Amino acid sequence: MTEVLLVIGLVIAAFVGFNIGGANTGPAFGPAVGAGVLSKVVAGSLMSVFFFVGAWTIGRRVVDTLGTELVTSTAIFSLEANVTVLFFIGGALFLGNYIGVPASTSMTAVGAIAGLGLAADELAWGVMGRIVTWWIVAPIIAFWVSGIIGRYFYARLNRRIALAQSDGALVELDRTGAVPSVTLGPNTTRRELFGTGIVVVIGCLMAFSAGTSNIANAIAPLVGSGDLGMNVGIVFGSVAVATGALTIARRTLDTLGSDLTQLPLTAAIIVASVSAIIVTALSAIGIPASFVIIATMSIVGLGWGRATRTTTVAESVRGEGTAMSPGSLAGDEGGEELPSIGEEDPEDIPQANELFNPSTTARVVLMQNLVPVVATFSAYLTFRFVPLFGF
Repeated sequence: MTEVLLVIGLVIAAFVGFNIGGANTGPAFGPAVGAGVLSKVVAGSLMSVFFFVGAWTIGRRVVDTLGTELVTSTAIFSLEANVTVLFFIGGALFLGNYIGVPASTSMTAVGAIAGLGLAADELAWGVMGRIVTWWIVAPIIAFWVSGIIGRYFYARLNRRIALAQSDGALVELDRTGAVPSVTLGPNTTRRELFGTGIVVVIGCLMAFSAGTSNIANAIAPLVGSGDLGMNVGIVFGSVAVATGALTIARRTLDTLGSDLTQLPLTAAIIVASVSAIIVTALSAIGIPASFVIIATMSIVGLGWGRATRTTTVAESVRGEGTAMSPGSLAGDEGGEELPSIGEEDPEDIPQANELFNPSTTARVVLMQNLVPVVATFSAYLTFRFVPLFGF
């Protein structure tokens, strides 16, 4: 019976990792694939490599938090409990995909383990409080950092890193010399090469941050119970993620690559960079975080910062001046110098349709927070009242 439960636990853990790979590859490398910079196979391969690097280096700290520190006794991680916790995490992934809002596996994993800890009266309230505090603070940081970038730096960054695609190969192999060398394509500019490099580097950074935060969601209960060693668990989870990145992620890569026109590439790079850095920093201190919530607030902050260029700070605080427009992230001021803050004509901020949709944002944030709450209470009721667990 023990061997059967362990196999079931490993299968569910692999299912969670598989879905993590499918869900995270698109946001990380969708811009590069959509711009024709990378193929889907290369994108999946980069996702697999950098996810593993993030999991192996920083990710083990989050595994420790969920597997050993969130509860005061790891004895409650029986195989039956582990299978149930992983079932709740996998169920959250399915629910999020079904309703069209990606559920935070990190927050759901914390909720399911917290429900187990509550039922067994073994929840480490101090650790739980620290995690929840950062869940509140991190999106606020993302909003203000992105808002400052949008207000003061976006236009200049846009001129420097926006990807302008030219016809023909990006680089070519020059075989005329004694030693072959790589040269720019016939129509490639240095600006295009730089922008392309930025897109790929940001994708790798996002893959790394996903590894630091998400590896725990697949393996923490099994590592906490001692059924999997830390290193073996990281390799096992990373292989499952790589499988998802190279298979089902192809659909999300298509979707995000073709929908990029709704979010300017420069804006996507800024949002990805801010979100990935915050998630990685939280993982370094052992805090599992939701990339989607942080990225959503980063988008809102960036849009607010762009829109309020037409007002002074005082007017913005008082609610005067121009309200944030849906398309305020878009726009390339070209080579012209920007007017001073508060002197920019609202008509000079180009518009785009539904770049920031308040109702969609509210639905994402609501569901991202609701699913972990449901997971917590469902896990608590299951572990508390089902005789099998004996709590």
